[in-house]
Amino acid sequence: MPFHRAYRVGGELAYVERALSGEHWGGDGPLTRECEELLELELGAPRVLLTTSCTHALELAGLLLDLSPGDEVIVPSFTFPSTANAFALRGARIVFCDIRPDTLAIDEQQLKRLVTERTRAIVPVHYAGIACEMGSVCEIAEAHGGIAVVEDNAHGLYGRYRGQYLGTFGSLAALSFHGTKNFSCGEGGALIVDDLELVARAEMVREKGTDRTRFVRGEVEFYGWQVLGSSYVMADILAGVLRAQLEARSDISAKRSALYTRYQAELDEWAQREGVRLPVVPVECEHPSHLFHLVLPTEVDRDRFVEHLASRGVQAVTHYLALHSSPAGRALGEAPLGAPVTENIAGRLVRLPLYTGLTVSEQDVVIAAVISYRCTSAVHMS
Repeated sequence: MPFHRAYRVGGELAYVERALSGEHWGGDGPLTRECEELLELELGAPRVLLTTSCTHALELAGLLLDLSPGDEVIVPSFTFPSTANAFALRGARIVFCDIRPDTLAIDEQQLKRLVTERTRAIVPVHYAGIACEMGSVCEIAEAHGGIAVVEDNAHGLYGRYRGQYLGTFGSLAALSFHGTKNFSCGEGGALIVDDLELVARAEMVREKGTDRTRFVRGEVEFYGWQVLGSSYVMADILAGVLRAQLEARSDISAKRSALYTRYQAELDEWAQREGVRLPVVPVECEHPSHLFHLVLPTEVDRDRFVEHLASRGVQAVTHYLALHSSPAGRALGEAPLGAPVTENIAGRLVRLPLYTGLTVSEQDVVIAAVISYRCTSAVHMS
């Protein structure tokens, strides 16, 4: 059983053929704008800009913040390197924050102790699409003069916190449409711009620093280099694939929710007996069933568990290593208060196969393999 398998909803080819039959194969074409408008309408966001990847969306955010050496950006240590790279590339010092042991989201209690007069941005990561405590994060940012909040929402499209969509709390937010995400075009991303004052500049930064987007709309006669930027526009052919996937939101969400709910129900008794922790979802959070993770009692158990599943034909994988202790993390940042929870979780977490096309019979194989494992360190119940 593979950890992931690409899922086609059936309408992708028609949209790709539409793109190919037109004259606009490159970036920022009609299908790109249709995807952006769909997301803007559903999320209630002022502007969504499709990008070539979530990494590029984060880099675009770093450019929009006008960061410079000496500035600090706070990110969780438990995240993908892109979250830190985007701001380190602008010369900012990365300040690593620990995570909560329950949701694996940024620890808001430690966060408030890390803010200094040099802090320019806070980057909460909604791990597994389960929301960070955004009320506290935004309060901390406001209490220190309106520090920018940039949400890394690679996992959480259509997730909510207290009824509000993730990605609409800060001034900027990044989305991912990578092959492993709920909605995919192979490689792609988007930047949500909730600060209206940043929209015009974001359009220019994304288009090589030019006002070409205004030119295409007929707002200027010529276009030229206006600000520092790069090429982050998604090709319209890829936008065609994404268009079909976004249209199938209800079907994709229902399938993934059913799989996630079944894992939760079928593995609960085993997890309690073996001392394994299942995902924790606070009542104020609605998540999009992006991934299903387990936290084993020890790192030894985690490694043995992965081998156990592999011997039964099931591929399970680990996830992030602690960024603050990586070579680049030590060179480009620091964790002033340490990150013991991150270090502990990173060695014990494993993810089970969860993809839209996973069948019930395939999930049966995964579940059977999981519950046949016995943790070496567990206190077993009679």
